[in-house]
Amino acid sequence: MNNRSELQSIRASELQRCGTFRPKPHPQEPKLRSSAALKLFISVALKLCASVALSLTACSTDPTKGYSGTSIYASSISTVAVPIFTSDSFTRDVEFDLTDALIKEIESRTPYKVTSPSTADTIVLGHIRSIELDQLSKSRLTGLSEEVIVGLAVDFQWKDQRNGSILVQRRDFTAHGLFVPSTPSSEPIELGRFAAIKQLAQDIVAQMQAQW
Repeated sequence: MNNRSELQSIRASELQRCGTFRPKPHPQEPKLRSSAALKLFISVALKLCASVALSLTACSTDPTKGYSGTSIYASSISTVAVPIFTSDSFTRDVEFDLTDALIKEIESRTPYKVTSPSTADTIVLGHIRSIELDQLSKSRLTGLSEEVIVGLAVDFQWKDQRNGSILVQRRDFTAHGLFVPSTPSSEPIELGRFAAIKQLAQDIVAQMQAQW
């Protein structure tokens, strides 16, 4: 009887050593593995978030060398004066309309505040050189203009009143607007002029961006 028990013990020992005998897994083992995997996933996710945050805060201060959170307008300037443009054109009120459009563009797109010339850091001085009409297309049936372009050309200067330096200066700076006078549209010339004024105001403000 003892010999049989010893043989069974030796048999079990050999099976365990050869790998054919495996003890039953602990009932909590799958839960422990799932918990470890979750912790690993959270750790990797946190490291990834930290890496992204670091890359965003390490952006270049020079837009020509990468992304930047720096303003595209000079931080040393706070205020701008915009006197009414002078004009050589006989078109009425165009100088008032352009000045008004430019003031609105500056206040909506830049950090600058528009103030009076006596207190402003800088001043924009402008002169309307010409307003011209150019026929873009005409009807083959009537010979009348179907599409007409309004061209508006100005000279302007942006000057720093604190030291007298010229920040931006452009001559014969031009913008265009389109209107369709033929039927059925029958658009008035004022529509094309308005489009040219708006475009010119936007282009002037774009010239006021800091030169990197």
